[in-house]
Amino acid sequence: MTRHVAVLMGGWSSEREISLVSGLAVSVALKELGYKVTSIDIQRNIRSLLVELDPKPDVIFNALHGTYGEDGCIQGLLNIMDIPYTHSGVLASSLAMNKPMAKVIMSSVGINVAPHKIINREEFLASNFMERPFVIKPFNEGSSIGIYIINDDDIFEPSNDTWVFADCAMVEKFIPGRELTVTVMGARPLAVTEITTGCNFYDYHAKYVDGGSDHIIPANVSKTIYDEALRISLLAHKSLGCSGISRADIRYDGKDLYMLEINTQPGMTPTSLVPEQAAYLNISFNELVSWLVENASCDG
Repeated sequence: MTRHVAVLMGGWSSEREISLVSGLAVSVALKELGYKVTSIDIQRNIRSLLVELDPKPDVIFNALHGTYGEDGCIQGLLNIMDIPYTHSGVLASSLAMNKPMAKVIMSSVGINVAPHKIINREEFLASNFMERPFVIKPFNEGSSIGIYIINDDDIFEPSNDTWVFADCAMVEKFIPGRELTVTVMGARPLAVTEITTGCNFYDYHAKYVDGGSDHIIPANVSKTIYDEALRISLLAHKSLGCSGISRADIRYDGKDLYMLEINTQPGMTPTSLVPEQAAYLNISFNELVSWLVENASCDG
């Protein structure tokens, strides 16, 4: 019997457009693989979603990114409905999305993380909380949205209207060096990619625009550093309780590795890093999508 997979995409977070691209690519792959596919552009209407999920599909492919799709919210609803879904469950999703909490957990198992502080706008304007350069970022956004690197000569004085970090933001010491990333698939770290870009850092443009960045796979680092990047990525994946695939973002300062964050819903777009690392190990995009569907679960 043909399995029915519903692909959830879109949503209303700041990462909506990227989610639509991921969802479309996944839907095409699933159809090529012979699954019955229903693609659902999620709106802020739970009743409408419940109607679209009746009758219940066999599996949900969660192609949502960002708030409500990646932070445990949609996972909780799917647990209640008892529908298996791809990627991580409620707890791992919410922990990984909350950057300060994820750093506490990763640090507790011996993974290096950058020093950080939690501040409000008034504390930021006081300018005495951390030596520059530093990074200011929201607690719970992906795709490098809302991230600013503040260097020695930069003037960044957000008003009440332009402060986009809700009540508080995370300010983190900027780690100079090289940008590395590792995909974990189940209990297996795949590869280490180095990302180079002409941008100040691996921002939204660098991630999703053709030519925005170059991906060097395998990363040209020593075997010791390469193996350590694989090790800490798998350790972070397990420590946060992730399922399916995750992607670790790491900085390498020439001596040490620092874990920046874990993405539990990494992109599945044509320029995404996860499919690229899978292909490096001769795992096709369709095989990756099929593996996620066949390893879907429900943690409710």
